[in-house]
Amino acid sequence: MLEQTLAIVKPDAVRKKYAGSILARYEKEGFRVRALKMRLLSKTEAEGFYAVHRERPFFGSLVNFMVGGPVVLVVLEKDNAILAHRKLMGATDPAKADKDTLRALYGESIESNAVHGSDSPETARFEIPYFFSTTEIIG
Repeated sequence: MLEQTLAIVKPDAVRKKYAGSILARYEKEGFRVRALKMRLLSKTEAEGFYAVHRERPFFGSLVNFMVGGPVVLVVLEKDNAILAHRKLMGATDPAKADKDTLRALYGESIESNAVHGSDSPETARFEIPYFFSTTEIIG
């Protein structure tokens, strides 16, 4: 089933100049880029985006991390895009991620793990329009 997912190249990966390699990997894996932009997130945007984690102890540090530098926001499309992207990202902890996954290659820690991806169709339906209007998504 053709579906879309949101990917975020996080500030740690942008800072280390991995964004191009990550985007190239998406295309190599058969994803079609349907929307793309680089942004500095405001604290309010990051808090709203990660609101589901508001009660968790890591919420404040996650928000601070995500506003600490530019991010690359991407809408990816492919058959079973959400599951395919989750597999390509690897485990949240880069030390536990399978070899050759994005987090194993480019992540440093559980928080500085290079990329974000929607974890379900419901989440994707919230996340994609959080950052992109329908006119910004091609295809």
